Amino acid sequence: MVSSDVWDEETAQRYDRDTAFMSTPKILDATVDRLANLAGAGPVLKFAIGTGRVAVPLRERGLAVSGIELSAPMAERLRAKRADIPVVVGDMATSTVPGAFSLVLLVWNGLGNLRTQAEQVACFRNAARHLAPGGRFVIELWVPGIRRFPPSQAAVPFHVGAHHAGFDTYDMTTQQGASHHYHHRPDGSITYGHSNFRYVWPSECDLMAELAGLTLEQRHADWSGAPFTGDSESHVSVWRKPDR
Repeated sequence: MVSSDVWDEETAQRYDRDTAFMSTPKILDATVDRLANLAGAGPVLKFAIGTGRVAVPLRERGLAVSGIELSAPMAERLRAKRADIPVVVGDMATSTVPGAFSLVLLVWNGLGNLRTQAEQVACFRNAARHLAPGGRFVIELWVPGIRRFPPSQAAVPFHVGAHHAGFDTYDMTTQQGASHHYHHRPDGSITYGHSNFRYVWPSECDLMAELAGLTLEQRHADWSGAPFTGDSESHVSVWRKPDR
């Protein structure tokens, strides 16, 4: 078993509601447009497929989509939405799916769920293993907000809204961190949850890709294709497997 947190039935039941802000057309349309363009005719493999936030609209565009998901309750919620999206319950560092894919994708900071460098390297190698020649591996990942820490500060906010506030804490010596979530429920109650991660710099991702035999093709700050700069807080990176 990998070091990732495993989301339970209770988390799976409220996941779509808690992450609804990531499914708005403003956010999701650009994501799906870019991925569909990168996939071409497909097929597509989604690591950490979850409940299908990205996989379902890709399938609705006619692409064959498969997935790997560590949490069985999350996979069951996806199957209830689309029974025609096959999902292997397992970890994205070692689990395999039959076939060769034009695109393997891992979005919304999913790489950080693997909490050791060795597992993250294995994830890149697993992506390369599933790609057809000329296929692409794309990830969406935040740039660690370490430079936003003033002396003695313990956490940095990553989202503050009417119904949710989120803060990250970091261990600078191990590249380990935790995301802390506070949700304001309709009944007025406040709930707390947290998830653990390992943060990764873009340059470290490039080295992992090189170890897997992949070459960086493009990097942007977001799904719309904005330039990636030293001030960017996230990146969408695409690596390509060599043609035969």
